[in-house]
Amino acid sequence: MPKAIRIHEYGGPEQMRWEDVEVGDPGPGQARVRHLAAGLNFIDVYQRSGLYKLPMPLTLGMEGAGVVEAVGPGVTLVQPGDRVAYSSQPPGSYSEMRLSPADRLVKLPDGISFEAGAAMMLKGMTVQYLIKRTFKVEPGMTVLFHAAAGGVGLIACQWLNALGVTVIGTVGSDAKAELARRHGCHHTIVYTRENFVDRVKEITGGKGVPVVYDSVGKDVWEGSLDCLSMFGMYVNFGNASGKVPPVEPLLLAQKGSLFLTRPTLFNYTAKREDLEAISRDLFDIVLSGKVKIEIDQRYAMKDAAQAHRDLEARKTTGSTVLLP
Repeated sequence: MPKAIRIHEYGGPEQMRWEDVEVGDPGPGQARVRHLAAGLNFIDVYQRSGLYKLPMPLTLGMEGAGVVEAVGPGVTLVQPGDRVAYSSQPPGSYSEMRLSPADRLVKLPDGISFEAGAAMMLKGMTVQYLIKRTFKVEPGMTVLFHAAAGGVGLIACQWLNALGVTVIGTVGSDAKAELARRHGCHHTIVYTRENFVDRVKEITGGKGVPVVYDSVGKDVWEGSLDCLSMFGMYVNFGNASGKVPPVEPLLLAQKGSLFLTRPTLFNYTAKREDLEAISRDLFDIVLSGKVKIEIDQRYAMKDAAQAHRDLEARKTTGSTVLLP
């Protein structure tokens, strides 16, 4: 019987259990996928802790790659034997095998490994919509990207650099600063000893930046607004340090008629045609060699609890995969 990491109540990593699960035949619109790798993301922590609430028992994991073993009635998008990857609801990638909505799967090109596929789908598609849809960057711009040495950050630094955009990235240590620079980040700010607002103003000659991309949340959101130029956009797409508190709209006016948005990948990929376009753009940039997927940590899937501890302790860099 296949196994999966499941939780039966919200809480810390100790709630995660490696246990047997029933995986039957796929029904209409479904495919059964045998995982070769799963990705680790902060959204998994939010779901485990109860910040994002889902029905119990819950198999964690929003990102995976593997092989289609069987398809249900009416499924034509994928067939048995196809290499596939995904990042979608409902969760379930922390498993040896699962049933998945077939229309959420995309075919993984032969030139991309299963580990890279599992490490890049959520993070890479997030970067794509952030820089090309939420706020479309243009060559010559300068942007601020928080957590530049994380999985999303390293992909973003490379992709933005390839587009001719200057990247200012915040990081937590000198080692992470060096890692971000190796991946295309032009200016690094070690927030543990530098005031990132002052440094952004210094780097930009007091002008600020047109957009701030922030997955950190509570600890940096207010300073992020101060980094923006007039009519700039604050894009909050994560809560690694906690949720952004309620914001008084008048504050946005006082700081320069700013824009604030809280996007999610699952809205941007809700339509099949958008999912295909975003994933195709990601695959193309990776296959071109302009973006390399940095997998810095690998854990056995049964050790996912330790992976969560390390992620929450900011011990990880780049992407992390769990291997069945």
